[in-house]
Amino acid sequence: MLSPSVEDYIKAIYKARSDTGNVAPQELAARLGVSPPAVSKMMRRLAELRLISHTPYQRVELTQAGEKMALEIIRHHRLLELYLVQAMGFTWDNVHEEAERLEHHISEEFEDRIDELLGHPTACPHGDPIPTRAGAIARTSNRSLAQQQSPERLVVRRVRDEDSQLLRHFKALGMVPGTAFEFVRQEPFEGPLVLKVGGKSVRITRQAARDIYVDPDVVEEART
Repeated sequence: MLSPSVEDYIKAIYKARSDTGNVAPQELAARLGVSPPAVSKMMRRLAELRLISHTPYQRVELTQAGEKMALEIIRHHRLLELYLVQAMGFTWDNVHEEAERLEHHISEEFEDRIDELLGHPTACPHGDPIPTRAGAIARTSNRSLAQQQSPERLVVRRVRDEDSQLLRHFKALGMVPGTAFEFVRQEPFEGPLVLKVGGKSVRITRQAARDIYVDPDVVEEART
């Protein structure tokens, strides 16, 4: 059985690739809260375990075994987050760390029972797709709201789940998965983004907007 730290690295590599395409040691160090030398040491370990293909100063890639492990851990994590919200009354801003602790220790039977109890859900509370038991995962948006330049009707698909304070801020603004809104403009001199959410004008910094992923509002486009 592999250690939780190995599983954490594999999951971080998968998520870094999915979010930004950047799997550099500095990116992994920031995500995991460790030093770059610690990342380099673990990269050698993961390569020995044949979970990644990696040479110094080159791109890190998960092997087939690494990809399977990442999707299994992510499935545990996202099912646990949803279970904590729906069955135990946790709020979406305080489930990430609980799921981080539990994801390494649940059995496949426990995972299946949660999945059945929740009605075989397809997304976690933060909008991230839940991989199937077979390892299939739905497409997810990689288009950050911070990239938006011109007025457009958009819908929130998912948000990063690591920062509890930021999640509470998104909730207060109404920026939760499934919310349709209008991007109006960016204020001058790199000011905040101006949005219209539920008929109300709200402002959000570009830094915070990097953690919100969006798609065009296809329902609105179909109407027009």
